[in-house]
Amino acid sequence: MRAARAARRRAYSPYSRYPVGASVLTASGAVISGCNVENASYGLSVCAERVAIQRAVAEGHRRMRAVAVVTGSPAAMPCGACRQVMHEFGVEEVIVAGPRGAPRTFRLDDLLSLPFDSSHLS
Repeated sequence: MRAARAARRRAYSPYSRYPVGASVLTASGAVISGCNVENASYGLSVCAERVAIQRAVAEGHRRMRAVAVVTGSPAAMPCGACRQVMHEFGVEEVIVAGPRGAPRTFRLDDLLSLPFDSSHLS
């Protein structure tokens, strides 16, 4: 959570003014963070969760255990695209928190009940 909170402070969110930070715990125990990066062409914006996972992959990690996400609201949850990317890399737990208060922990299987995976590509 500390890494996700720190990443949130580095978010580039001039359009939504909604900074988000995330950190990934990899299978090897590394913690890698990311923040949302917006673009004036809104569709090119990237969520903090995907930035953290993409950074982990770029550093050679292929399996992730958990993702922590810190937003401006304790009720906010990762979007569907982020949930699908988490599934691709084996995330089991998703921990979400607002700027203050206790984090909430969810199993990814409960947040993404019917994921798309490589078995659908045959």
